[in-house]
Amino acid sequence: MDTTVRRGDRVCRTIGLAGIVFFLVSAFSPLAYRLNQWMADSPRLVASDAIVVLGGWISPSGMLSLESLRRTNRGIELYRRGLAPVLILLGGSTGGGPTEAEVRAAQARLHGIPADAILTETRARTTREEAARVKALLEPRGVRTVLLVTNAGHLARARPLFERAGFEVRGVPSDPLVGADAPESRIAQMRVLVKEFLGWLYYRIAGYI
Repeated sequence: MDTTVRRGDRVCRTIGLAGIVFFLVSAFSPLAYRLNQWMADSPRLVASDAIVVLGGWISPSGMLSLESLRRTNRGIELYRRGLAPVLILLGGSTGGGPTEAEVRAAQARLHGIPADAILTETRARTTREEAARVKALLEPRGVRTVLLVTNAGHLARARPLFERAGFEVRGVPSDPLVGADAPESRIAQMRVLVKEFLGWLYYRIAGYI
């Protein structure tokens, strides 16, 4: 019994030490930036059939998160550059507030994008559901090639899902691939990468990708 307890204590101490080391390396080295670079696709900014901007997060009051705003602005930029004739904006609501897709659509219209060039999808709650609902939305239109806009880490999971849905995917990272200077920013970047890795791992184990 004592041996088992001592072994358990050693394991706990090892895990704790590893966690501290990981935290310090994340905060005081460019590890998160290097990993983000490694995971990111080089943007394939070529003419396509549609631009698809994946959902991020919106507050109950209708305020887009920083990442959602980045993705939205990236999609608007691609449309204004003439890279596709239609812009698909995704995202549901939080706590019964306005939907992310409709708030994004209003912003796109303010930037001069015609209403008839914007499609919205508000029901999907996961990346897998987004791929399925975008397929149902675009398949009747004969869309084959899409510029897929999301953050670099998310693309590793989103790309194969949309390819399984029958699209030729050109990934376009929404996040700037620059190194963070402050420890807090580096930790925040690492937190996003860990979350995306766990999401990718779950989808991989489940056989979705």
